[in-house]
Amino acid sequence: MTLDNARSLIITALGRMNVFYSQTVFDEWVVVSLRSDGASILAYHGPRVTNFRKQFADDIAPLRAEMTGKRLAAGDFEFAPEAAGTHFDVCLRLGATGYLIGNHTGKSMAEIRKDPRWLQAQKAFVELSGKFRADPLE
Repeated sequence: MTLDNARSLIITALGRMNVFYSQTVFDEWVVVSLRSDGASILAYHGPRVTNFRKQFADDIAPLRAEMTGKRLAAGDFEFAPEAAGTHFDVCLRLGATGYLIGNHTGKSMAEIRKDPRWLQAQKAFVELSGKFRADPLE
């Protein structure tokens, strides 16, 4: 899958999640490429355009802790339920080096999951993960 196709799928899936949830689930998302020679941001959407990069290492720490020791394949995902504020809530492996990282800058996943509408919204996220499992980002 190309980056343009991946972005379109992500935008559509997050939009569907917002409809099912009746409010924004993730107000910030980023597609990153993590390689042994470094990381690069491939796409960003959210409220922190100017300071997002500066805070990235701190914001990913809770999610990184949840992922330690796990080997995600394309389409696999992990949540950091207690990550609050600007700390990232979810990571979805998109391909060999690509990851989608999502966040709600005002709520934790634990708070989002308390709403019964989350059950319907998460179906759109699982469908998105299946698309990357079938056709990973190159």
